[in-house]
Amino acid sequence: MSNKQPHVVLVHGAFAESASWNGVIERLYADGITSTAVAVPLRSLAGDAQYTRDVIASIDGPVVLVGHSYGGLVISEASAGNEQVAGLVYVGAFTPQTGDTAFTLSASEPGSTLGDAIEPRQLSDGGVELTIQRAKFHEQFAADVDAKTAGLMGATQRPVTQAALTDPVQATAPGWTTIPSWHIWGGEDRNIPPAAMRKGAERANARTAQEVEGASHAVGVSRPDLVATVVAEAVRAVAAQRAAA
Repeated sequence: MSNKQPHVVLVHGAFAESASWNGVIERLYADGITSTAVAVPLRSLAGDAQYTRDVIASIDGPVVLVGHSYGGLVISEASAGNEQVAGLVYVGAFTPQTGDTAFTLSASEPGSTLGDAIEPRQLSDGGVELTIQRAKFHEQFAADVDAKTAGLMGATQRPVTQAALTDPVQATAPGWTTIPSWHIWGGEDRNIPPAAMRKGAERANARTAQEVEGASHAVGVSRPDLVATVVAEAVRAVAAQRAAA
């Protein structure tokens, strides 16, 4: 078994991109923790999970896999049966069971206003991709982020296909069923109902289940200190467990 400190792999969700992890990356680096932010294609759940597995396979040693939003489905799928993944962190993210989709989970509890903010775009292959309307992005996605930063996030958001958000989790045992997990989410999330994330953390017997009062869906951007602290907690717990094995 490798004695290396786990490498953190950060997976963004829909309507975001890898730089959304910058604040968390900076704090992890200051704490001596190396991380990599994945540029998720957001074309299909199976494809996004396979791409994430490819990134993990390129890393020498154990991984703590972190997912935001739709990225929770991706890390649950990508970590299933993957012995290299030693810990999972869900940041404002779905914790899915087999057969769940992003759409069904977001509607599993009241409170999401995402549907009213979505703007569809027809693709040449017959598919549809979705973005959040620029005029609504700040309030919908990142209400507790300053206007300038939220404006940049809205301009650089990565569209997600409708197919990806309706793709069901295929793994018969999503990663969180066998791998320890830590969870943090915003109490004022308007994309994913906080109650749905609370239930997901309970289902997974979370090592940490932290609801951040007043935080938006972009909790990793608005509260990077808190998110980095939870990720670092997971890294240290995994390292200690492996050292004792």
